[in-house]
Amino acid sequence: MHRTNRLLIFALILILTACTSAGPGQPASTSGPTNTQESQGTRVLTVMTHDSFEISQDVVAQFETQQGVDVRFLKAGDAGTALNKAILSKDQPLADVFYGVDNTFLSRALEEGIFEPYRSPLLDVIPQKFQLDPGANALPVDYGDVCVNYDRAFYEQAKLQPPESLADLPDERYRGQLVVENPATSSPGLAFLLATIGVYGEQGYLEYWNALVANDALVVNDWDSAYYGEFTLHGGTRPLVVSYGSSPPAEVYFAETPLDQAPTGVVTADRSCFRQIEFVGILAGTQQRELAQAWVDFMLSTTFQEDMPLNMFVYPVNPNAALPAVFSEYTVIPENTAELSPDSIAAGREGWIEAWTGVVLR
Repeated sequence: MHRTNRLLIFALILILTACTSAGPGQPASTSGPTNTQESQGTRVLTVMTHDSFEISQDVVAQFETQQGVDVRFLKAGDAGTALNKAILSKDQPLADVFYGVDNTFLSRALEEGIFEPYRSPLLDVIPQKFQLDPGANALPVDYGDVCVNYDRAFYEQAKLQPPESLADLPDERYRGQLVVENPATSSPGLAFLLATIGVYGEQGYLEYWNALVANDALVVNDWDSAYYGEFTLHGGTRPLVVSYGSSPPAEVYFAETPLDQAPTGVVTADRSCFRQIEFVGILAGTQQRELAQAWVDFMLSTTFQEDMPLNMFVYPVNPNAALPAVFSEYTVIPENTAELSPDSIAAGREGWIEAWTGVVLR
């Protein structure tokens, strides 16, 4: 990239991130790198996140009190956009810690060298299956499964069996019923594309998508548009939507009247879902290394891990963290998810998306 263009982009990032809406415990805005800033004599730690990050204010307050620090959250767009900002600003980092890169973009983050390695003592209790970076630059925090969700009431009223696997979706019985997100613009959309590649392989996934298109699948740009705009549960016309395995407990938890059953079901047959794992890392160049390490430890602790499910509807990676009852009761965890290594994703991601675009959006 031309140096002048890079500087212009970086300047725009500074402006945009300064206007980002605040997270829990955060002032109305933060501007520029705050590694060395102090707030009325209190040290400042800036944590850059994607827009979906949420945590209880009292949990953040515990860390702030323990460490004598003011934690500021810098929300920087969706997961892909936030990572791009972290990469473009790596010579002058906007924050001390970055949370939110997942296994679909992990290799890119590591290749760009945005993190400093740190092996938290709490990694000893985290299952190895979540530890995808042997160098401990990016440490696992949470996980969730991207799966097809269905509207139970629609299928009961139609007297139709909902699909049980990815192989069912192109069936004539489900014509015009599925809405998916564009993998070029949506994290769950990319995860669903990867699930189809994991099942049908690089030689067969486009044929599968051709079949979905022929069966009148709808593509939208983001999860909000799919779930709250097109899904029948929320007034749309599509009873099948690419969402999360944790969407049913969310529907129960936020229901205006108590529910005995989740209004949505999840297709969890063998390799029908793709598991996303989210990571945290200390940004290279931080001047708050000790505090950054403490924050990473805090994110892996049971205090933080037990607060995540009902804020972000993800699962803790720390096995000692207890799940809320609504999570345990209404979530179905798939036994076998579609598997692709971070390296294979890094090698194929752009080409897969380009080929998908040519077939699906032609």
